[in-house]
Amino acid sequence: MYAIGLCVDEQYLLPSLVTLGALAETLSPADRRDAAVRILTLDLTRQHAATMAAYVARIGFGSFALRWARPSSRALMVDDDYITETAYLRFQFTQRFLDRPYLIYVDADTLPVDDITGPLEDLGAGRLGLVADEFNSAIGQRTALPGLAEDRPDLLGRPYYNSGMWWTSAELLATIRAGVETALLTGRRYLFHNDQDALNLWLLDHSHVQPVPGRYNTYELSRFLARSDWTRRRTTRNPHPTDTALLHFVGRAKPWLTTTPPTEHVRLYRRALTRTTRELRRLGDHSVDAQAFGRRS
Repeated sequence: MYAIGLCVDEQYLLPSLVTLGALAETLSPADRRDAAVRILTLDLTRQHAATMAAYVARIGFGSFALRWARPSSRALMVDDDYITETAYLRFQFTQRFLDRPYLIYVDADTLPVDDITGPLEDLGAGRLGLVADEFNSAIGQRTALPGLAEDRPDLLGRPYYNSGMWWTSAELLATIRAGVETALLTGRRYLFHNDQDALNLWLLDHSHVQPVPGRYNTYELSRFLARSDWTRRRTTRNPHPTDTALLHFVGRAKPWLTTTPPTEHVRLYRRALTRTTRELRRLGDHSVDAQAFGRRS
């Protein structure tokens, strides 16, 4: 049994519901009933918390819990307006709050398109499943822990992982949280992506990571390629993969924004967005409006 964990705020409420709705479509009714949804939030209103609970029940998940929390006091915001402080709650999940033996953490700017629970089947004891970051896959590469390879050449080329998707046991959560806290304190000069960097810094000296295939955290590239070819300097893979389990819409060009190029996967996302807003209207909450949301973001 596992819990799906998301960090949600008012700005990312609707995207998080899209993610959950798409995830539900990849699971059988029995699997949805067995799964739990666990939400950490910084500022979600009680009305929207109730809407989220009702929506999760409507799409068939068997358990829902939400907790208001604060990120680590050592967390530093990166200089990107599309990343909110709530993203740094991801290491505040606890074993008691989950009430499930495993956690699958999912960023809210993702779209599951196939079963994302597969990595749990092979997850070793005391292991954290992560996918290598597609744009910065190795230490010493671009913004992956800048300056570290100069101080510790032995780490040059070691894998660097994206923290937008991960799989782990509930028993390991306290260890992960303590490791990230230590790295935020002692490795601050190397941190560019804040808690993601802190996680990677800690993992370099601890053998908890279990690499997960890229199909479980695939960056959507076509949005960028519609405007320039800069991503070809970061990755040479086909921008239209056929084996994707989860699409990750990293960067500012979020698929719910009208200014984002309407690529194949953006259109796929917007169809999921339409289905989600339709369900919200049926639940009677008209405050989560897609058009108004797009203008706010």
